[in-house]
This record gives sequence, C-alpha cells and structure tokens, in this order.
Amino acid sequence: MSGRRVVLWRHGRTAWNATNRFQGQTDVPLDEVGVLQAERAARDLATLNPDLIVSSDLDRARSTAQALAQIVELPVHTDQALRETYAGDWQGLTRQEILDRDGDDFYRWINGEDVKPGGGESRGEVANRVALAVLSHAAGLPESGTLVVATHGGAARAGIGELLGLPIEHWASLGGLVNCAWSVLEEQRDGRWRLVEHNARSLPEEVVGDEG
Repeated sequence: MSGRRVVLWRHGRTAWNATNRFQGQTDVPLDEVGVLQAERAARDLATLNPDLIVSSDLDRARSTAQALAQIVELPVHTDQALRETYAGDWQGLTRQEILDRDGDDFYRWINGEDVKPGGGESRGEVANRVALAVLSHAAGLPESGTLVVATHGGAARAGIGELLGLPIEHWASLGGLVNCAWSVLEEQRDGRWRLVEHNARSLPEEVVGDEG
C-alpha cells in the first residue's frame, strides 16, 4: 500500500430501502436485515485494523459503524457532512411516486445530470462536502493508516467521483453501492487517490502484474 486508505461503507438495509422509498436525510433506522448485514460486514472490515471510524450522524449509518467499533474497540466519530443527499420534496416518496410527479427531473437525475432532486442538493454540492470531510479525517491518519467512513450510497458515490477527480458527468459510470458494501481508495505517492475496490464485500488484495 502506497499511503493512507479510506473505506467508504454504505449502511445496512432499512425498511425504506426494502420498499424503494427515497430516504435522503430522513433518519430511518436499520431493519433486522440491516443489523445482520452490519454485523457480518463488520467482521470482515475489522481485519483491516482501522485507525479511525467516522460516520454520518444519521442513525442507520451510525448503527452500522457501531457494529465495527465494538469489534475493534474504537469510538465512532460522527460528522453531519457525511449525510446522504438532501432530496427535498422527494424524501419519503417511492420511485413510482417521484416518477408520477417529477418524471422529467427524476430521469435527468438518475442519468447523472447535476440537478437538485426534489429541490434539495445537487450532486456537486454533496460531493464537495463529503470529499472535504473525508480528506479532513484522513489527514489525521498515521502513515499507511486506514479510515472507515460509514455513510450512504449516493453520498459515497459522489464523494468517490470527487476524490478521483472524475468529471461529474462520468460519476454515473460508478455503480451504486448495495447495502453494507464498501469501496476502498488508496492514496498514491503523488497525493492522488486510486479506487481499488468498489461495491465490494471482499477485501482488497495486492495486485500483481496487472499489465499481463
């Protein structure tokens, strides 16, 4: 590993996830499946020996982070900047309900345009706050240290796109994170970040001979 490592970890399932209801910043807790997902994922992530655990202050992310914290005996630090996208009038609605009332805007949003869902936050705004928060917390890591960030699917993808320096119109090419999956970024010698795992439930291994 060349430098510091950041693990962006999506929270476990909620009842709203299960019914395809837009959560945004609504504070919905994990359901029974989500609790089990967090406990299972935490056992794997504990083998990375994280130095710092930071979470969105929303309950579903904080509870997910706590499953790991109990194993590695670290505190969970919360940061409001790691919250999911604020989606205004769309929060609490199902996908079909959003299509019925704002179909054109919804399709523009899912196709990667930098619109404000439900009059809330644009992807660019979310990416800026998430990336700044991640970099701020990562700055306190020891050399080759590992930061685990418990956050949300949309926030994670926007943050990854920003940290990788990808144009916003290309962020849609990053697949979404399923519940309790994670993505891993490693810092390179030039200070840039490289994505080494995405939407994973496995741990990164050293790549040998990736040109062959």
